[in-house]
Amino acid sequence: MTPISTIDISLWREAGQSAAAVAQDVDESLQRAGFLLVRGHGVPRDLVADVRAAARNFFALPEEVKAQYAAIVGGRGWIAPGLEADGYSEGTETPPDLKESFAVGPQTRTGDPVVDDVWFKPNVWPTEVVELRDLLTAYTEAMRRLSDELLALFSVALGLRSNFFEELADRPTWTCKINHYPPMSSVGEPEPGQFRIGPHTDFGTVTVLDREPGEGGLQVYTDDGGWEDAPYDPDALTVNIGDLLEYWSGKRWSSGRHRVLPPQAGAPEEDLVSLIYFYELNHDAQVTPLDPPIGTVAGLGPVTTADFIKTRIEAITM
Repeated sequence: MTPISTIDISLWREAGQSAAAVAQDVDESLQRAGFLLVRGHGVPRDLVADVRAAARNFFALPEEVKAQYAAIVGGRGWIAPGLEADGYSEGTETPPDLKESFAVGPQTRTGDPVVDDVWFKPNVWPTEVVELRDLLTAYTEAMRRLSDELLALFSVALGLRSNFFEELADRPTWTCKINHYPPMSSVGEPEPGQFRIGPHTDFGTVTVLDREPGEGGLQVYTDDGGWEDAPYDPDALTVNIGDLLEYWSGKRWSSGRHRVLPPQAGAPEEDLVSLIYFYELNHDAQVTPLDPPIGTVAGLGPVTTADFIKTRIEAITM
């Protein structure tokens, strides 16, 4: 048994009783764990495979080549090992996460350099792996469509008559990160308390994850079950909500707490690549939490997306 429900979003598209059942499953699963498995999403599996293959080609480049595309945490490009420690976001001091990443984001610049230099930085693309640009652009377009659809579904799951997210996500901020978790034979034995990604919650509204299963893989925390291996379905995407949507729901739903285990001695050559799409809202969107009876906490004040997200990104930067 798992607290994480599997839904078929194609049934929700059909409307009627099937859609109502999907919305109820969503509400219950997000209250329990903040996570879902989503089937029927329509994201082409060959596109995912091609993105992952191109990413592996990039991560296999010499470090001095990747350094030409280096970025800080929250930036665009290669985020080298040792720069992030996600456990810090919940106040836990941990060694750096055992991963490297490649990140891209939206290019819908506002014309305000103060805003654009934070939320709409130019993407950088490795000339050594030219196919990555077109592949990842197609992938993020598919993720944007799916994330918008998920937010519409979530509005129904909250019992709202219309998609109350829609007008606040016409120029959204998002980040797509490709995380590479090298094998133990490459990074060495983990330090005490070190993870591939330390325990944390995500920051935005929706996170969509395409992952590879492994011994050093994803775990999800619930109050009832503690830490458990996340269920894996090769035909499903793993979806969790972040702190912003938890807050917006009036704490009805839980931002899914999770971690990625360090490489395991029993699988020293395990080498994993995950594709993660972190969706937010417009940078200047004002979020007013839902009061009871939808929410469970009354009197939560409004927040602006940019302020809410920025403080959390700064917390995980080493």
